[in-house]
Amino acid sequence: MRKKHKKKSLLYHRKPLVSVIMPVYNVKQYVGSAIESILNQTYANFEFIIIDDDSNDGTFEILKSFKKKDKRIVLRRNKNNLGVSKSLNKAIRLSKGEYIARMDGDDWSYPERFKLQVKLMQDNPDVVVSGSFIEICDSKLRYKHIRKYNIDDISIRKHLFRYSPFAHPATIWQAEVLKKELYNEVIRVSQDYELYFRVGKIGKFMNLNKPLLKLRIHKQSVSITRNDLQLKNTVLIRLNAVLILGYNMTPSDKLYNFLQELSIGLVPVWLRFLIFDFLRRFNFY
Repeated sequence: MRKKHKKKSLLYHRKPLVSVIMPVYNVKQYVGSAIESILNQTYANFEFIIIDDDSNDGTFEILKSFKKKDKRIVLRRNKNNLGVSKSLNKAIRLSKGEYIARMDGDDWSYPERFKLQVKLMQDNPDVVVSGSFIEICDSKLRYKHIRKYNIDDISIRKHLFRYSPFAHPATIWQAEVLKKELYNEVIRVSQDYELYFRVGKIGKFMNLNKPLLKLRIHKQSVSITRNDLQLKNTVLIRLNAVLILGYNMTPSDKLYNFLQELSIGLVPVWLRFLIFDFLRRFNFY
């Protein structure tokens, strides 16, 4: 009995390396705040891999100044603009950690984020990716409301064909799984959603029921600027999940997807975003 307790104690005292991966492109106005939120984590055993996707607004100069101050930062710059998927895969291949955490250059992570997420992953070794609630904020990171996500694997899978199960920049992954699967580089928008379906065949999902990240909504946000493409990709990703990966859609899932596809080109982006955000906020569907 003592040996079991000792083994469990050693597990919780072990602090595995976390590889934080953050692709950035033209986020000069916000990237300093994002970087500081990572460097100020209470969980200090991490490497911070930043891939600049050929920014031309002064972002790279800011990144270089931070790299000089903290040796945990690994900085790379693409010679050409490669897009998010290729930049993420580049960072994944450079990573050395047991876990890989996502971050975006215009968001902000709470100081205890990695501490809580590492504990969750250690407590649940069958979980391949986990996330958390997030705070939706305006361009100045002023609080608007909390977006909640389903917590356990069963609930998450029940709604998998309705919306993305995680806030992508708030996720943490088993590195071994992510290095094997990687992001689909053909997909330039909603690449995270497609990956969730694939890794969902390998292990379980989970979310922490507290906000660990502030998601900044601004004019350049993908959910605003590329909403139509995001929605079209989402429909195709769900179809692929059924035909190729063997997932099953309920009749209500099929109806919802039909109505969502029908809204493309008919409902203005701003109105669609407000409706989607409202439904996600209250889990009405």
